[in-house]
Amino acid sequence: MPENTYIIISFSLYLLIMLAICVYFYFKTKNLSDYILAGRSLNPWVTSLSAQASDMSGWLLMGLPGYAFVAGIEAGWIALGLAIGTYINWKFIAKRLRITTEKFGDAITLPDYFEKRFNDKSRVLRMVSAIFILIFFMIYTSSGFVAGAKLFNQVFGISYQNALLIGVFIIIGYTFLGGFNAVSWTDFIQGLMMFLAVVAIPIIGIFKVDNIHQRVIEINPNFMNQFIDTDGNPLSAIAITSLLAWGLGYFGQPHILARFMAIKSADKIKKARIIAMVWVVISLAGALLVGIIGATWVTNVTRDTETIFMILINGFTHPAIAGLLLAAILAAVMSTADSQLLVTSSSLVEDFYKIVIRKNASDREQVWISRLAVLLVAISAYLIARNPNGSVLNLVSYAWAGFGAAFGPLVIFSLYWKSMTRWGALAGLISGGVTVIVLKNLSGGIFEMYEIIPGFIIACIAIVVVSKVSSALR
Repeated sequence: MPENTYIIISFSLYLLIMLAICVYFYFKTKNLSDYILAGRSLNPWVTSLSAQASDMSGWLLMGLPGYAFVAGIEAGWIALGLAIGTYINWKFIAKRLRITTEKFGDAITLPDYFEKRFNDKSRVLRMVSAIFILIFFMIYTSSGFVAGAKLFNQVFGISYQNALLIGVFIIIGYTFLGGFNAVSWTDFIQGLMMFLAVVAIPIIGIFKVDNIHQRVIEINPNFMNQFIDTDGNPLSAIAITSLLAWGLGYFGQPHILARFMAIKSADKIKKARIIAMVWVVISLAGALLVGIIGATWVTNVTRDTETIFMILINGFTHPAIAGLLLAAILAAVMSTADSQLLVTSSSLVEDFYKIVIRKNASDREQVWISRLAVLLVAISAYLIARNPNGSVLNLVSYAWAGFGAAFGPLVIFSLYWKSMTRWGALAGLISGGVTVIVLKNLSGGIFEMYEIIPGFIIACIAIVVVSKVSSALR
């Protein structure tokens, strides 16, 4: 049987299962809460794996291995920062957010929560939050579309533009139908598939490549030194801090925080945290190993380095197994893009449509408007993703920093500081988000520092200062 036939069968089977789940939940979706937050009914396994799958996305199987392929163990600083950030997010944010969002009027989106938490009758805080969600999710979703296009291009030899259209069509299809419940359950399955792929390839590689460590040293003696880059230059404190700072982003990612809000009970958070940490630590380690093993297996890569995972899959496994593992990469891409589309569309409906256009819209009308919003956001993300030279890692880093700086401090202070005011919240939101946008578009940034660091710090300062000033002026 031709190699592509195995892969087509695997992809088709996977997509049929995802479609069946979406159709099932299409008929179970009765109102906007069902569509956006699954009626707060997720169990710990679905909550944890869907949160991590939507978190890591195609970045885990393409961006991080590609970085490790060219930079070696230096990429481990990002993995360490993400592992620490994941734990802190689950430990100190998840339970409080689940309880607090239900306490404040059963809020079902972050902007809805902010408005109710700070009693913002002007609704400015809600609408500004929605604007930043729209901006950064269009960038984030485009990274998923780029990853999907690279996958179809690499596997089937389809042109990038045609591959992009196929990926966009698939992702829109099942997000449009099923809503949050379908997205969470498909993400659960996708999380298992991603875990299988990121564990299997390094294990196979260990048996395929003799004396990996020595082979890597022979290729580049600096490859396995986390304090020196591949050219032999010491990594600066700013460079290491910037890599570790990826962990700061967790506190402001709406698609991850939505899982905390949707779990059935706050008491289930601890079990979900344990599951999530096991998944993320093993998966990050596996992704690093993929890049490092890839450096010993493929010494002359003229193609996109972010395709190294696919190259190893085709080189290490039988076509039948390769089809399953390549479907896991598609799963990784879809698991994040669908969540991002859903969160963005829900924000557009809850925070714009109901406020500005139709205050008394019925639940059925809101669900359909939310589905139409999925199409509009996807089209915008598609236009950003049309550049065939786009980097999954660069697009993710932009959106990750934006959300982390704009929403991270706001979420933390709203849960832990009772004296925070709505003016402080608005100041932190705007200053954090704008700082990232401005610095990202400045050539070279500030001393090559990751934009999330100054953005996060400035937002925290703005929240504290403006809250104290506004309280004193009352």
